[in-house]
Formats: sequence, structure tokens, C-alpha cells
Amino acid sequence: MTDTTWWWLLAGSAVALELFTGTFYLLMVAIGLAAGAVAAHLGLALTWQLVSAAVVGSAAVVGWTLVQRRRPQRTARAERSVNLDIGEQVHIDAWQADGTATVKYRGAQWTAVLRSGESPQPGVHRVTELVGNRLIVEKTPSSN
Repeated sequence: MTDTTWWWLLAGSAVALELFTGTFYLLMVAIGLAAGAVAAHLGLALTWQLVSAAVVGSAAVVGWTLVQRRRPQRTARAERSVNLDIGEQVHIDAWQADGTATVKYRGAQWTAVLRSGESPQPGVHRVTELVGNRLIVEKTPSSN
């Protein structure tokens, strides 16, 4: 088999492995392997094929890492599309001294915690986030 065949087989294997594992970085490695295949198609020596694969693959991984760090991190625990409890209302009769309250929600007792910047007042509150088994709540504007 020729060098190009090996490079394309390796790139295809990296893509297939990514499909099974969901590790997006394997696609960046596959881009590097494809660069090695292109270098082989251009007739470059094996040393330059390896160098091009390493440089392009590494640059792709570093580039993707930088892109991911610049994106704001969204937590699933505060997304309504992931957690249907977000936006639901609970009634809080009284707050305890430690800033928590016990509420009956979905047929069970839950611990409610105020979202930062909120003052503890009894009444109707909206669930803004779930952290473990705690409901993070804020006072609803209509219940002031």
C-alpha cells in the first residue's frame, strides 16, 4: 500500500472512533492525518508527511481549545430545555435562619435556596436552577 492509503485509513479510523466516543478532539487529529495524506499526495518525503500531520493536527487541537474557552459556559442545570423544573413556581411559607426553606414540590420535600442578591420573603418563588437536590429560587415579580 502507498503512503497516501495509510494516511487516509488512519484519518478515516480517527473519524470512526470519534463517532463512537463523541470526543470532538479526534476530529482535529483526523484533520492532521488528512494533512499527512495531502503531503503524501504532493510527493513529500515521509519526514515531511509526519511533520505536516503533527503541525496541522496540533494547531487544530489548540485552535479548538481556544474556541471552547472563549465560549461562555452554560450549565444544564439552569436550562429549561434540559430541566423542566426551571420556571416552575413554589410557595415558600417561611425562611430559616441559614437562608434555606423547605418546600413541598412534586410530591416531595425539597430544600429551597435563594438566588444571590435576593432577600428572603415568603410567597411565590420561581425555580431558576437545580443544584443537586436544592432548588435555587427567586421571588416572582407578581407576588411582591
